[in-house]
Amino acid sequence: MVSIEHKEQQLRSALADAGRLLVAYSGGVDSAYLSAVAHQVLGDRVIAVTAESSSYPRSHYEMARTIAAETGFAHRVVETRELANPDYASNPSNRCYFCKTELFDVLEAMRLELGFDAVAYGINQDDTGDFRPGHRAAEEHRVLAPLLDAGLTKLEIRELSRRLGLATAELPASACLSSRIPYGMPVTREKLLQIDRSEDALRDLGFLQVRVRHHGDLARIEIDRQELPRALDEAMFRRMSRALKDLGFRWVSLDLDGYRTGALNEVLQITSAAVEPE
Repeated sequence: MVSIEHKEQQLRSALADAGRLLVAYSGGVDSAYLSAVAHQVLGDRVIAVTAESSSYPRSHYEMARTIAAETGFAHRVVETRELANPDYASNPSNRCYFCKTELFDVLEAMRLELGFDAVAYGINQDDTGDFRPGHRAAEEHRVLAPLLDAGLTKLEIRELSRRLGLATAELPASACLSSRIPYGMPVTREKLLQIDRSEDALRDLGFLQVRVRHHGDLARIEIDRQELPRALDEAMFRRMSRALKDLGFRWVSLDLDGYRTGALNEVLQITSAAVEPE
């Protein structure tokens, strides 16, 4: 078994050979760790770049700014306009491909303007086990995947982040707001804002790992199973329901299976199983 220390050294060696580097930086666990290590290795030859758009939670944007300031790496914000692309807004199962294509188009233009050598992003070893059309866009743009190349898993990245003293080490898993809308249902700015405010409202009630899945007039809440007992309380039911109805939902439901990664792709697995020959 390859040790975490060996993987970290592989990562640092690869970054040292990368030249001047732009890092796609969302402020999440993986991209924050990648940006911090790249800064240690490359110094002022690395810039972490955050894409600001309607699909990006405001809380993540603030976290990205805070971590960059605390860690000391250069940080820039650029605007992406994936929502203007009908192929993205129509919300097909490969929606992430169009999102990442927009992101990497913007970063490639920035790379050429600055005279940098490469762009990198924070996909890790665990991410390869799920449906990831965004990775195809990265490959098409020749974006580096240093964490994946080093074989680092999410748990290992969290541990290495703790060793660096990064606040993101314990940050709950995150994803773009569009991932809360079932495939085939159009993505709009109004829905994304409603989702973002709803999740903020639930975090204000003390929940840490939470998703609000948008089903039109219905909000389906996913909460980490360890937090479900607190949610299964009549008084909390009323507070959760009131908070989300005040934000425009007509009905509010609690998913008893709790929060799980890749929940949006469950329907793809069901569909695939239904059409497989016997």
